[in-house]
Amino acid sequence: MTGTMIQHDVVDLLIEQHAQIRDLFGAVEAATGDARRDAFRRLVTLLAVHETAEEQVVRPLTRLSVDGGNQIADDRLAEEHDAKQTLATLEEMGPDAPEFPRLLDQLRVDVLDHASKEEAYEFRYLRRNVPAVQLRALTAAVKAAEAIAPTHPHPGVESATANTLAGPALSLFDRIKDLARKAISDNS
Repeated sequence: MTGTMIQHDVVDLLIEQHAQIRDLFGAVEAATGDARRDAFRRLVTLLAVHETAEEQVVRPLTRLSVDGGNQIADDRLAEEHDAKQTLATLEEMGPDAPEFPRLLDQLRVDVLDHASKEEAYEFRYLRRNVPAVQLRALTAAVKAAEAIAPTHPHPGVESATANTLAGPALSLFDRIKDLARKAISDNS
């Protein structure tokens, strides 16, 4: 990397994922049938792993590095809990259910509001208070957390401790469930 190139940090990565999430909401809303189911599965997975990584890496950093960080982290965790509940309901009902579009729109509004609050009330202060080299290094920590994160929502597992204790088992269960679903759909 040359001296003129800027390395991405954890904030850049998470903001890029926020854009991907926005795009996936649009893809789910615009699609029908199998395309909608596929787009929704991708949205569920991205939201699940993204939020788990934030809960494990970003929220503890916010608590330690930002004035009022405990309240900021608690507020974001409460939003994530509510979104996980809605996402779990959507996943259970499936994209063909009559209530799916209304509930998906509610989730979209809530998730995008949550992302906006993260960017305004958390990420900018992390950039101000945490050394750039540490923020760049945390990119790898977020990617590692995402690699082993559950792929489905688990309301009630929002803290770093809960994710550390329950996350590996939930992740294994989710990934087996994903493989089983794929095998069933491939044989249909």
